[in-house]
Amino acid sequence: MYNQAITVKPLPGDLAMWIFIAAELTVFALLFLLFSLIRLTHTDLFLEGQQSLHSEAGLINTLALITASWFAVKSVESNRQNQPTRAACWLIAAILAASVYVVVKLWEYNQLITVGFDLDSNAFYTGYFLLTGFHLLHVLLGMIILLFITGRLFKKAYPPGETTGLESGICYWHMVDLVWVLLFPLIYVIR
Repeated sequence: MYNQAITVKPLPGDLAMWIFIAAELTVFALLFLLFSLIRLTHTDLFLEGQQSLHSEAGLINTLALITASWFAVKSVESNRQNQPTRAACWLIAAILAASVYVVVKLWEYNQLITVGFDLDSNAFYTGYFLLTGFHLLHVLLGMIILLFITGRLFKKAYPPGETTGLESGICYWHMVDLVWVLLFPLIYVIR
């Protein structure tokens, strides 16, 4: 019999952040479920609502958030290579990419409100504004976290072996990105 030791790598970041991420994902999952159940009972209303959305804006936002997550990964890699200034620059790029998401989402809200659609219009728009608004708040919080981490990177606050804060913040950002990757098809694509 061959005896091989199994090495288990710990989760990056702090356990408290993982508990917070799990709680946030649970809330989003419940909102997704509610949105999907209402969609089943109001199919025509949802199809009509989807046609009023700008799927190009949703695609741009998807690319912006995925790009921001890639920049965040590059930041962690740079910090592991003991290049905190370079890591901070990658996070600045991530924040700029996330800013594209914020600008496009606010533009999209303005377009819908201008033609008369808002939170009270019908079940589709209630779900749309609640889900995407809740997500937008998470994007803004994530950007604040990334900005905080950027400042700490410039101060060289994450030397090897002391990267829990950096990893926790990046894990939160990836959660925000993951939620959008699920939210985009649910709202814009699935008919």
